[in-house]
Amino acid sequence: MSPRSASVNEELRRRSRERLLQAALELVSERGYEATTLGDIADRAGSARGLVSYYFPGKRQLVQSAVHRLMHRTLEEALEREPRTEDGRERMARAIDAVLGLARDRTVLMRQHMAGLLDTYGFVECPEQQRLAQLLRDTVERHGSRDVDADYPMLRSQLMGAVYAMVMPNVPMPIAMLRAELFARYHLDRDQGVPPGTEAPDGTYDSDLSRFFETGLGPGDQSK
Repeated sequence: MSPRSASVNEELRRRSRERLLQAALELVSERGYEATTLGDIADRAGSARGLVSYYFPGKRQLVQSAVHRLMHRTLEEALEREPRTEDGRERMARAIDAVLGLARDRTVLMRQHMAGLLDTYGFVECPEQQRLAQLLRDTVERHGSRDVDADYPMLRSQLMGAVYAMVMPNVPMPIAMLRAELFARYHLDRDQGVPPGTEAPDGTYDSDLSRFFETGLGPGDQSK
């Protein structure tokens, strides 16, 4: 196989994986986890059903990787939005608001994610999870941590606890209360980050997930 052919095949495989991740998020959001099958995901992605197992051991791993992608890209957007800043306290505020915002806006997905983390096998170490961890570690470091190895797991556990409290069926805790608690812990001002009510006009959010996935044709591929 020529280097060009190998490169084209690698790009096709990458796009197939991206489509599966996007389809998993869309379907679990629409139907819930139990009502979504691997066949449904493959059909939505336009992929052969047997191809799913080439990339993921099973549905739990696929959905967890997809939610980690959503979290990673949402956090990345929040940290790098305009006006961009290197201020560690502002970046910590943005990180907290991004994660709490996911629990508020993507409740079904985040509830399933928490359930998956509490499963016997815990979280899946995948590229999406590793990128999320890198962003959170960087946030902790810029906030002024003297011991990132200790402070990063603490931030992660605090955020996970807040998300769990928000997505509990029937007895969710309000985002404002949890935000105030986390902001106090990290010595942040309430007007930093994205204060409640200012995230979008009328409290709406962008429901289109496609921007988090690179499924389009690459340069020079249009003729293929």
